[in-house]
Amino acid sequence: MQADNEPRGRLLLVDDDALFRESLGQNLMDEGYDVASVDGGEAALGQLSKPEEVDAVLLDWRMPGLDGLGVLRLMRERGHSMPVLFLTALTDNVYEEAALALGAVDFISKSRSLSVILQRLSLIVDGRKRATAAGTELIRRGKLELRPLIGRAFWDSKRVELTLTEFTILQTLAETPKRDFSYREIYDLVRGEGFIAGWGEEGYRVNVRSFIKRIRQKFRAIDDEFDCIKNYSGYGYYWDHGE
Repeated sequence: MQADNEPRGRLLLVDDDALFRESLGQNLMDEGYDVASVDGGEAALGQLSKPEEVDAVLLDWRMPGLDGLGVLRLMRERGHSMPVLFLTALTDNVYEEAALALGAVDFISKSRSLSVILQRLSLIVDGRKRATAAGTELIRRGKLELRPLIGRAFWDSKRVELTLTEFTILQTLAETPKRDFSYREIYDLVRGEGFIAGWGEEGYRVNVRSFIKRIRQKFRAIDDEFDCIKNYSGYGYYWDHGE
């Protein structure tokens, strides 16, 4: 159990926009996080060189001088392995692919509400703590290998570049093979219980199908015979690796 004086997690917020940094930083502190804020890439690397532990980094993509991708690249070169979540207005897949290849775990548009940012942070920070407490450092299901502490997935020893949302869905399915998960259960994992989706009352189904489609595409880019995520028609999905 978390002690009353123990922060929910220690975050580093990196953004050159002082007003955004102050506003988001204060909101995160109000939610129980310990937040250090810096105004650029060089300052971020300087902060990370200090002995204080950081659970996750919220990193702006577009910054003068050293941009977000450059910061992430140097972080990994210097051995900083904590999760990085990009705050960005960029949505092109080429940016996502470049960042995932360097170990980013997810992307959040700066226009999204605080509740969305908090949900993603919960998946990152709380998820890592649960995995550590449970000793869940490695999950194997046939050719699939999951490493929950760092949010990495491998298929037949090849890295599958998943976002945090995609990894969370995959881990949930793979942890309990052949157990049917409903559309709503899967949606609640990544959006929070009771969240109202777009496209009408049943809109969450469209959203979940989109997540599953992207996960399958990423696995099939490595193995075109991948077929472990099965659809239970009209209900949801389950994992079946054929053993």
